[in-house]
Amino acid sequence: MDLIGDLAAIRIPLPQPADVTPEELYPDALEEVEQARENYIVALEAQCDDLREDPLLVALDNARAAREAADREIRHLLAYGREFHGDRPYKLEPLARAGGMTPSGIRTAYTSSEIQTVARQIGRPADGRRTRPPAAPEPS
Repeated sequence: MDLIGDLAAIRIPLPQPADVTPEELYPDALEEVEQARENYIVALEAQCDDLREDPLLVALDNARAAREAADREIRHLLAYGREFHGDRPYKLEPLARAGGMTPSGIRTAYTSSEIQTVARQIGRPADGRRTRPPAAPEPS
């Protein structure tokens, strides 16, 4: 059993001939994947040596970190589409479809902190017309 080789095969699957067009590029695609696997194996081995941790646990931790980064990127993109897109922010339906969410979920998907992060990243403030009003006090 080659644990790290198995993890590389799971992380970077081989292409299928039908997935590569034109077909004559399949050998090149296969070579790229094999190189990517080798690079992954070297990196994972080094990471496991540094951390003195089990390769499967390191691979899972890396996958979780990648998922969290992707979720954060989605929130930033949603904030951009709704808060930084001029007079006509993106509509909820297409954003929900593209983001794998419900339209109502888009409204709460990002926070003011994420709006500030996007503003810092693109170098300009939010459009301001969509600033959320403070919550109304609840009746006593």
